[in-house]
Amino acid sequence: MGQDVTLTKLRLIEGVWHGVLKRAGRDNWQPEIEVTHLDQPVEGVEVEEDRVEECWYVRVPIPAERISDGVQTFLVRDRQSAAVLGSFAIVAGDALAEDIRAEMGLLRAELDMLKKAFRRHCVETMDE
Repeated sequence: MGQDVTLTKLRLIEGVWHGVLKRAGRDNWQPEIEVTHLDQPVEGVEVEEDRVEECWYVRVPIPAERISDGVQTFLVRDRQSAAVLGSFAIVAGDALAEDIRAEMGLLRAELDMLKKAFRRHCVETMDE
């Protein structure tokens, strides 16, 4: 398929991931995509052409049984070439809370470093 195909996330709402698929050039291309989670196919994927915008809208319903603690990654592939067009992830549960706490700790450390550097800068410029 090549690198002339782009898949862009639009939103995730009410358990359905929405994206837009575009291909450079105007030809009679019909995308055949598959979505997998842990190498298992996700059922109910819809691809709908928009001739005005020259793109394809992709809808992927997220089955409730696929949502669990941690990061769940879904791969979107071209069925013919098996090339990965894109992916999306859902993060939930305790793993998310730990990640957020770790990120907050890093942000606090960076903020403290910036405060010290700013104070040092203020003292040095007042001495001049």
